[in-house]
Amino acid sequence: MSGIYLHIPFCKQACHYCDFHFSTSMGHKASTIAAIARELELRREYLQGQTVRTIYFGGGTPSLLTQAELELLLQTINRLFIVSGDAEITLEANPDDLSPEKLRELKTAGINRLSIGLQSFHEPHLRLMNRAHNASESLQCVRDAQAAGFDNITVDLIYGIPAPDHTIWQEDLKTLFSLHVQHVSCYALTIEPDTALGRWSKKGKFRPSGDDFTAQQFEILLEQMAQHGFVQYEISNFCQPGHESRHNSNYWRGVHYLGVGPSAHSFNGHSRQYNVANNRKYTAAISQSIIPAETEELSLADQANDYLLTTLRTIWGCDLALLRDKYKYDAQASHQVYLQELQQQELASINDNVLCLTDKGKLLADQITLDLMME
Repeated sequence: MSGIYLHIPFCKQACHYCDFHFSTSMGHKASTIAAIARELELRREYLQGQTVRTIYFGGGTPSLLTQAELELLLQTINRLFIVSGDAEITLEANPDDLSPEKLRELKTAGINRLSIGLQSFHEPHLRLMNRAHNASESLQCVRDAQAAGFDNITVDLIYGIPAPDHTIWQEDLKTLFSLHVQHVSCYALTIEPDTALGRWSKKGKFRPSGDDFTAQQFEILLEQMAQHGFVQYEISNFCQPGHESRHNSNYWRGVHYLGVGPSAHSFNGHSRQYNVANNRKYTAAISQSIIPAETEELSLADQANDYLLTTLRTIWGCDLALLRDKYKYDAQASHQVYLQELQQQELASINDNVLCLTDKGKLLADQITLDLMME
């Protein structure tokens, strides 16, 4: 079992919070897509014959792909790899791209799961983030997608956006639940240095929300999701039962995946590869049948820490026996007192040798994971 991730590095405009790799120039889009198809050829042996169960178009903005470009990439994957008949095929999309005609094209090409970047239903917040769509498009695109026959839809929302109180966030959630989507990913607004918000913050032109404000919105999120029947199966991801993202769940479970395209990452269990985050350098290398990637060999300690980092974010938790037997790291022996303190403070629980964070503990997930990591 494995997955394929395709990074489509193009956007109409730069969102003020985003530090992912992308270009707003479409002049070399066709040659970059051709290079991604060629990289798939060059790396056909990477997954060693494993069946591909998930395909994920991320970015950037994959909804900028034409039907012909999308079909080229999917046909190439199907020709080179063993793809499961029920593979989950996800495409990230911006609301302003999802016209009824575009939705029909995506459906015809074989996309069976949409990830729609709504971020907010509040017009001033969308403008602050420099999103290319407006609030009405946020609503309409989901309804149009449902009308087009998409029955596996996830949407993204951002919380922790500066506001006088939590009213806007509560209204966003109310609107979200009215759409009856199957899956939601919610992320706190993060101010990265090399973004518009980061530069404004440094100059004093923008004041981010405080940690307490953001934590309160996260707690509102947890309460509302539970009330509406959503399962929090990973810290930032919620779904109706049975609608977990198979692709992202594989990341958290350590399943192997091939990443193609500029800045894409790959993982085969013992190493990670990182493609160059430069479209021109990427296409130039691929044209010479060179894969422009750096490889990081993972020590047993690296693998143990990766396992901790990913599993502690999920509902399934960290199997401490597996951590000990597979990665030779006995966290219970190394951190006996600390683990007892986590349980006493109701930050975590241990049942049948599985360590899980509580809702309270999830607010401190990064620090807890760091404290438990193998040195």
